[in-house]
Amino acid sequence: MFTGLVQRVGTLVGKRPGPEQETLIIEARLEPRDRELGASVSVNGVCLTITESSAERFSLDAAFETLRRTSLGRLAVGERVNLEPALRLGDPLGGHLVSGHVDGVGRVRSIAARGDARQIWIDLPGELMRFCAPKGSICIDGTSLTINEVDDTGLSVGVIPHTLGATTLGTLTQGASVNVEVDQIARYVARLLEHRDVEAATRAEAARELSVDDLVEAGYLDPGEGRR
Repeated sequence: MFTGLVQRVGTLVGKRPGPEQETLIIEARLEPRDRELGASVSVNGVCLTITESSAERFSLDAAFETLRRTSLGRLAVGERVNLEPALRLGDPLGGHLVSGHVDGVGRVRSIAARGDARQIWIDLPGELMRFCAPKGSICIDGTSLTINEVDDTGLSVGVIPHTLGATTLGTLTQGASVNVEVDQIARYVARLLEHRDVEAATRAEAARELSVDDLVEAGYLDPGEGRR
């Protein structure tokens, strides 16, 4: 579990291809407890497990599903990445609850200066739009942001100068791919509403199919009463 508050920006210094996976080698200085073997780290919003570690760099394996659903497979050696170690019990929750399970890849539509800040419009896969609402939370490349506006195909976020300098969002360009994770609460609410609609439809269908014989068998009518 993460908060979407990026703590370090690392550099991808190597990639090792494997059978249906890729090992990413990242140069960054993390606290010793955060780079232990088996520790979880968010890399551009993707939860990965450290498999090798030293004071200067660490390695993580990205499997086939991760490469398919995120932008990690498109990273080039030399690119910078947002890093956040896993949340520990008692740590402040300054952003919002982020699982590190990316829902899809968005594309930067436009970037406009708003004083020292920037307004960024991002187009999303259509199936993610129902989880997005103004003033709701969204995680972009591992960064917790607040949604400003929503239209038919995407959303806009405002990025303050501190975040522009402390993450890779300051180097985004039009057309860039970004990892997107929707708010978990929005996902669960949508799922509950789906079940409510299914249950309501099932009850309505059952009511339409209810016959006189069913009422007689259940004891609500005497035999022959409903046929008079």
